[in-house]
Amino acid sequence: MELALHFMNFTLPGGSKALGPTLAATAQAAEEAGCSTLTMMDHWFQMEGFATAQDPMLEGYTSLGFVAGKTERITLSLMVTGVTYRHPGLLAKIVTTLDIVSGGRAMLGLGAAWYEREHLALGVPFPPIAERFERLEETLQICNQMWSDNDGPYDGKHYHLAETLCHPEPIQQPRPKILIGGGGERKTLKLVARYADACNLFALGAPEVKRKLDILAQHCEDEGRDMATIKKTIQGGADPTKDLDGFLRDMEEYAKLGIAMVGVRNTSPDPVAMARKLKDVVPRLAQIGPS
Repeated sequence: MELALHFMNFTLPGGSKALGPTLAATAQAAEEAGCSTLTMMDHWFQMEGFATAQDPMLEGYTSLGFVAGKTERITLSLMVTGVTYRHPGLLAKIVTTLDIVSGGRAMLGLGAAWYEREHLALGVPFPPIAERFERLEETLQICNQMWSDNDGPYDGKHYHLAETLCHPEPIQQPRPKILIGGGGERKTLKLVARYADACNLFALGAPEVKRKLDILAQHCEDEGRDMATIKKTIQGGADPTKDLDGFLRDMEEYAKLGIAMVGVRNTSPDPVAMARKLKDVVPRLAQIGPS
């Protein structure tokens, strides 16, 4: 099983001047520890469930572009891009740019968006949930078209593109991987079956994750999709080094379900030190394989 590190705490010693160097050092430490992926949030205000909206928050794709220049191997992604925040044609160009400047290490993590306060505060339209899912599907279609040989128009319900030009093309071919985050059973997992290379579920216990994967399997059957072609990933919580044996026992249960990657949150006031400790986690986790 792979380990991903999710960088989400920006309330760090040294204030704004220290954020860039700390982010770079954390990403480098995670890469050196053997983490396969570094993810960041796509938020404009800090999540109120974690801190306060007034706490620091960096824009995600700018941050990943910076990290790309400080690392060499680690995959870079937002967990997950809010579909409401960027026009899909521009989003495809943004992710393409990240893929190019990183040498082919970008992944598009995408979701329906949920944080109403930051939308209203910053003047970003926040349509009803049904419309957000319609826009999510159209965004997936547009990104796929932008990353294909079809430069022609796209005419959807919400988006109308006269040309889907995307030059230069991404380094990854035929396109960067697409991950859809969330466990919504009627819409999200159906979109995973239809469009995604990977899913991301919350680690709410092996029985609940199994139930979600069973629903995904039914959607795959309905779509004529081989579920084995979808990488199954979870968000697994906080620092695993605090109880490594317990963490690995939990991961063994998820691995039996086919989970191939777990993301852990770096909420430490010393994120570099936490990332360095992951060198003790990665090799043991790598011995656990999905069934």
